[in-house]
Amino acid sequence: MLNVKNLSAYYDESLILKDINLRMNEGQVVCLLGRNGVGKTTFLKSIMGLVRTPNGSISFDGTEMIKMPTYKRALEGIGYVPQGRDIFPQLSVYENLLLGLERNKNKGTLDESIYELFPVLKTMLKRKGGDLSGGQQQQLAIARALVSNPKLLLLDEPTEGIQPSIIQEIARVIKKLKSNGKITMLIVEQYLEFVLEVADYFYVMDKGRIVMEGATKDVDPQEIQEKIAI
Repeated sequence: MLNVKNLSAYYDESLILKDINLRMNEGQVVCLLGRNGVGKTTFLKSIMGLVRTPNGSISFDGTEMIKMPTYKRALEGIGYVPQGRDIFPQLSVYENLLLGLERNKNKGTLDESIYELFPVLKTMLKRKGGDLSGGQQQQLAIARALVSNPKLLLLDEPTEGIQPSIIQEIARVIKKLKSNGKITMLIVEQYLEFVLEVADYFYVMDKGRIVMEGATKDVDPQEIQEKIAI
């Protein structure tokens, strides 16, 4: 599904990621952990083609994407929910969802099943995105990415600043999607309990390098915590 080899990434002239190797199989939920500022968001942006990546390989479904523009990566089936959600505050919930279809090769109409995953959105279709709570905006951002039927979904800090009840709703959606086996997810996250609940596999990043990885079912949480706290 996704195979990243020896990837380096830069902001301007600053080297942020150094020889990153990460592999994901179809249907997996993989979480990338680490403290603030270690390069996790840069890694997601690298996959989307939003930062300079002069060295390495990003192979998605057997297609090399390292030189592919961002819009083509989206058309290949990668959905991205950035940190901060990036919804359109002046558009309605429904209009925000419709924009998600623009990334779908086949366009089409909005699939009503999205409201089964996020029932709260169905009650707010005419409300402006900017009038939603932070948790509701996060659900809208994830739903908007999902309506394009991505094969790979990238989520950047989906629990950041979100109340516990909404975190549980997001966890429920991720586990539901995983059980369907139709989507692969790479999640940047710092909330370890959430990671252990939803992820099959994890990587820990520090100073632009992968310093630990493994199956979540086999790991001692204290080992991860020690790596994150360094």
